[in-house]
Amino acid sequence: MFSKFFIERPIMATVVALVIVLGGVIAMRGLPVEEYPQVVPPQVMVVTAYPGASAETAATTVATPVEQAINGVDNMIYLSSSSSASGEVFISVFFETGTDPDEATINVNNRVQAIIATLPEEVQRQGVRVVKRTSTILEILAMRGDPARYDAVYISNYALLNVIDDLKRIKGVGDASIFGNRDYAMRIWLRPDRLAKLSLTPTDIVAAIQEQNAQYAPGAIGQEPVGNGHTMFTYTISSHTRLTNAEEFGDIIIRANPDGTFLRLKEVATVELGAQNYSFGATLNKQPAVPIGVFLQSGANALETASAVSKVMETLSQRFPDGVSYEIPYDTTKFVRISIEEVVKTFVEAIALVSLVIFFFLQNFRATIIPVLAVPVSIIGTFAGLYMLGYSINLLTLFG
Repeated sequence: MFSKFFIERPIMATVVALVIVLGGVIAMRGLPVEEYPQVVPPQVMVVTAYPGASAETAATTVATPVEQAINGVDNMIYLSSSSSASGEVFISVFFETGTDPDEATINVNNRVQAIIATLPEEVQRQGVRVVKRTSTILEILAMRGDPARYDAVYISNYALLNVIDDLKRIKGVGDASIFGNRDYAMRIWLRPDRLAKLSLTPTDIVAAIQEQNAQYAPGAIGQEPVGNGHTMFTYTISSHTRLTNAEEFGDIIIRANPDGTFLRLKEVATVELGAQNYSFGATLNKQPAVPIGVFLQSGANALETASAVSKVMETLSQRFPDGVSYEIPYDTTKFVRISIEEVVKTFVEAIALVSLVIFFFLQNFRATIIPVLAVPVSIIGTFAGLYMLGYSINLLTLFG
């Protein structure tokens, strides 16, 4: 009876078929495209670091209070944390399926900000980041340079200053980060024998550095109400900025001696410019490289995002210093592209086989047209169903 209704009304059947095809085409343009379906609940990450601390110390003084503050946030399922030997802390908070990731990020950030003052001072200086991102890596970029001219520290800092910010602004990118980033830092290697001889402790050295490597606001000269209106000019005082090189750090005064001389930092320590963290190293084709992980935003189109990343990197590479280049050794969209190509290939083959078989048995061209039109209507209309059910275009749905 149901089929008879459309057989007797061919115009109605044509309209319905066109509506199904139109809905499928519109749904295809709005469906997220990714390698695998999102089986993990929405996730918010809290990232911070405690320089110089062991994994146990970081877990006790940083991870534990942050976990206690976050625990019980709205729609939270569970949370997990990990602390590395370099003092890095990663806390992942998972929420119920269907939770708005933006709202979850705000709720977590509010709780984190409430207890930042209780964290160690070094952690407060590093800052605590609350980011919304999927655990799926979209791409891994690798930047490298001529070993004779650039080391990994230079490449890492160049990527931090000139590449990362541009990647984060790309539509569809949830986060972009340098794996084992080696930010420039002043390395101060204390000489224990000299400290013991001069009755000094590392705490004394740290206190002297913090006191003398600071930025002050000295104010201005000639501001009202000074001078009863007779001052013609007001001069803003510019003080010396923070120390910037090893020589300036070496001249930091540790204490004044009774004979009027000064004990300086370079007399009890070796001062050099290096990386803040040496706990991670990466190579590509046996050459040092700096890997950059690009994470996909929830619900974003992986193909469009990867294409945008390639365009941005191509533009940025034109400004790279001579000898610096980049590659994309890991790209999850390759599998998706191949799967889509295979689906299109199968689609064409199916239409051809159906047409040949039906025409061979029926020997009627008109009877062959009907199933030939039904195949694309059914396949394209499937994407409208995927959209209504909240699915994405991934390897599993394309396989199905």
